[in-house]
Amino acid sequence: MATVDIRNVRKAFGSVEVLHGVSVDIADSEFVVLVGPSGCGKSTLLRMIAGLENITSGEIAIGKRVVNTLPPKDRDVAMVFQNYALYPHMTVFDNMAFSLKLAKAPAAVMDREVLRAAQILGLEQLLHRYPRQLSGGQRQRVAMGRAIVRNPQVFLFDEPLSNLDAKLRVQMRSEIKALHQRLKVTTVYVTHDQIEAMTMADKIVVMNAGVIEQAGPPLDLYDRPANIFVAGFIGSPAMNVLDGQIVDGHFQAKDGMQWALPERRTATVGAPILYGIRPEHLRLDQQGMQASVVLVEPTGSETQVQLRVGERPITAAFRERITARPGEMLRVAPDPAHIHLFDQTTGLRL
Repeated sequence: MATVDIRNVRKAFGSVEVLHGVSVDIADSEFVVLVGPSGCGKSTLLRMIAGLENITSGEIAIGKRVVNTLPPKDRDVAMVFQNYALYPHMTVFDNMAFSLKLAKAPAAVMDREVLRAAQILGLEQLLHRYPRQLSGGQRQRVAMGRAIVRNPQVFLFDEPLSNLDAKLRVQMRSEIKALHQRLKVTTVYVTHDQIEAMTMADKIVVMNAGVIEQAGPPLDLYDRPANIFVAGFIGSPAMNVLDGQIVDGHFQAKDGMQWALPERRTATVGAPILYGIRPEHLRLDQQGMQASVVLVEPTGSETQVQLRVGERPITAAFRERITARPGEMLRVAPDPAHIHLFDQTTGLRL
């Protein structure tokens, strides 16, 4: 187990710079998720930690040792790839034992370590099968087992669940988190799925266009997004965002609709701002604004309703069972304790 310190790291491919001075500290035993849209640089950063991409400038230290010039095999990290990267001609046992064979470990050590990993992952009955005889979830467990037997200081996961169906993704998500809680190995996990990030991470690092927008515990990012990008990226359904200004103690949207404001605010009267409210923080209120129902989507635990307030579409998520039909009217109001205000020019939280 070890810390990972990333200090002002830049990466350029020719004249195109894809990482612009990224810095983040990952504590010993911490589970950190790098999340962001496609092309934001998260997989490139992970590959630089692994030694699969060169660093243009800056430093990466693993366990306080700068590893910029070390080859991958000397960094004491283990990586689990999106496509499993299993050898098709080898059995599960041989795939999991491969790194130990390269290290010329005694047969007894290989047997012990592979069996230990197989027991952790429930693979004991599959050790003599080949990858083609396994399901997608079983192949992913084998890839994880191959990483475990190395006893690395750091686990690196590059979108490991993206090839699995929805039900299996939820199951594997729980298994990876339980594995981390058992082994306590520092873990860096890349995904574009913010639900994976919220449910698995000790710390989320939100990336966008080669920079870090915000880093911190999942609920901190959810409750206090640093800017409009994080506000829109973290949370599903996404936060409702309206543009307008403060007028006479209310927020007035561009279409003239007026919305309540939080009790404490730093926004200047008349200045252009962005007003954010999450779908679950809209409530049914007979004194609220009239909203026309566009679409009702019951999920069981809640009901998501697409609404139109004036000319503006918004999304609400109610714990109540809503039976309204498209075209009917509801009255909704935001919870003042959960309103977010952002500067319209900079996008920063106010």
